[in-house]
Amino acid sequence: MKRFHVHVVVPKLDESVRFYSSMFGAEPSVLKDDYAKWMLEDPRMNFAISARGGEAGVNHLGFQVDSDDELTALRAQVVAGSVAVQDQPGAQCCYASSNKYWTQDPAGVPWETYHTLGGIPMFGADSRESAAPESGGACHAPASSIPAAIAKKVGCC
Repeated sequence: MKRFHVHVVVPKLDESVRFYSSMFGAEPSVLKDDYAKWMLEDPRMNFAISARGGEAGVNHLGFQVDSDDELTALRAQVVAGSVAVQDQPGAQCCYASSNKYWTQDPAGVPWETYHTLGGIPMFGADSRESAAPESGGACHAPASSIPAAIAKKVGCC
């Protein structure tokens, strides 16, 4: 079953956690000093925020799926529409290990589709200092698959 995913970059995490906790009527399921995530059931959504630099606002959209089979099926559906994808198997990002792929819509909005394999103790395989999108780290849409203006904005999950 798919879960809609939204990732927003915020300037002040504590203020945004307070706001979204009130809006959703729930505390985050994951709360770190630079990241928070709500796994909502109504609507079924993975809503994440981070304060790791970058332009404030919607960072990327996507789908979280429950299995690699579902990930493969969605990828095939996108490719069948002649849409380019960039695979990232075993990505270490947003305190999780995931198999994923990235694409973008015609307006340049990055889309991430992923299957979470398990948790990890840090934001990602990249350190805070080397986590720039240009580094091509797993916490970012691959720069080769998206325009430079979007790459500067995109984080991970």
